[in-house]
Amino acid sequence: MGGFFGAVSKNEAISDVFFGTDYHSHLGTRRGGMAAYDKEIGLQRKIHKIENSPFRTKFENIFNEMQGTAAIGCISDYDPQPLLLRSHLGPYAICIIGIINNADELVNDYFDNGKGHFDAMTGGMINSTELVAALIDRCDNFVDGIKFAQSKIEGTASILILKNDGSILAARDRLGRLPILIGKNENGLCASFESFAYQKLGYEDFYELGPAEIVRLTTDGIDQLSPPGEEMRICSFLWSYYGYPTSTYEGVNVEAMRYRNGAIMARHDMEVKNAGELDYIGGVPDSGTPHAIGYANECGVPFARPFIKYTPTWSRSFMPTQQSDRNRIAKMKQIPVHELIKDKNLLFVDDSIVRGTQLKETVEFLYENGAKSVHMRSACPPIMYSCKYLNFSRATSEMELIGRRAIMEIEGEDGFNYIEEYCDSSTERGKSLRKHICEKLNFASLEFQSLQGVIDSIGIEPCKLCTYCWNGKE
Repeated sequence: MGGFFGAVSKNEAISDVFFGTDYHSHLGTRRGGMAAYDKEIGLQRKIHKIENSPFRTKFENIFNEMQGTAAIGCISDYDPQPLLLRSHLGPYAICIIGIINNADELVNDYFDNGKGHFDAMTGGMINSTELVAALIDRCDNFVDGIKFAQSKIEGTASILILKNDGSILAARDRLGRLPILIGKNENGLCASFESFAYQKLGYEDFYELGPAEIVRLTTDGIDQLSPPGEEMRICSFLWSYYGYPTSTYEGVNVEAMRYRNGAIMARHDMEVKNAGELDYIGGVPDSGTPHAIGYANECGVPFARPFIKYTPTWSRSFMPTQQSDRNRIAKMKQIPVHELIKDKNLLFVDDSIVRGTQLKETVEFLYENGAKSVHMRSACPPIMYSCKYLNFSRATSEMELIGRRAIMEIEGEDGFNYIEEYCDSSTERGKSLRKHICEKLNFASLEFQSLQGVIDSIGIEPCKLCTYCWNGKE
């Protein structure tokens, strides 16, 4: 994934952008960067690797290295950014979030339409941010260029551009799969992926960009350069998993959605008498915890934390590059509370079940510490399709997904013609999928939230939500 933050101010903007960008650290683990504009110095930029040290540590000296009344910052899982560029549109800095699936096609088209070059990375890969800039630069102005880039990109790209006049252009991706929110204070404006990032810095909610909308931020206010489109497909996983609990997108708070989601799952379980007698409800921390609180509040079974994640040194289990290392770190982080595990019937809620590898080790860990039974609930439907619009949950192969693997093992490739049935717990195929996964991962019982349950808990019109990873519908 990735996140960004930009600000224009009557005073210095470095402090707000430093802290605002740092508040997006949960969205990326590889690169962090900032760019700033100062009337005397011009454009400046710093980029650091943040694989083994957080953004705040790597940029703690930024106040001595950079100055300006406008700045942008980003956290990225892949490409180094922001980039500083000089083109016929003038000097500018740019950063993006999203993914470009047709990059090779766009690069070849760029070469076919004129001579030029890209700075190639290891393996010949092209920095996606540089590619977006190249598309923008093919037009006579930034607005037309952004529109052109959005029309050519297969995937998603939201864009921040810091111009050489101290203004910032913010452009939400064509279908609004990711958010861009605008905050306002007495000194200026900011643009952010996460709303809480600017609220903590003294900004108030001011505006939320619509799909494909382009705006210009200055200390005088906000100018709409291109209106929003009518079609939106905002990612449902924002609320289910990777959005920060204190953030709000399209008027819907993440934490509140997760409570509603858990309550819907609990009501279903009580209706079908799915889990039997339980001693405690727990979340698979951290993102499963609010779903579990909603579940516990609805069914009346006490919420508890039978194990705690030790995070001072390894705050995120996906930080190591190798999957085997990630699995080992995840297991090392789990510290049991024996009084809440031994001889207890436990039900855990996870935000999702993707591959199931770490979840299997978690369940084994609970049984090793004396659990009587471990029931599992997923706060979203079975993931059957690798995301092709964002880069937060992409799999090398769809057969890495435990739902897909289970269908193959139950019925073979012909079973993929009945994915909708396998996702529905009321059908025979749906029951067989759940039973099969229970046997593989040693669950006492398993249920997935229904697609309708997720939609109801978000509360946005279904036609405005992207649910591709669950039902394959674009």
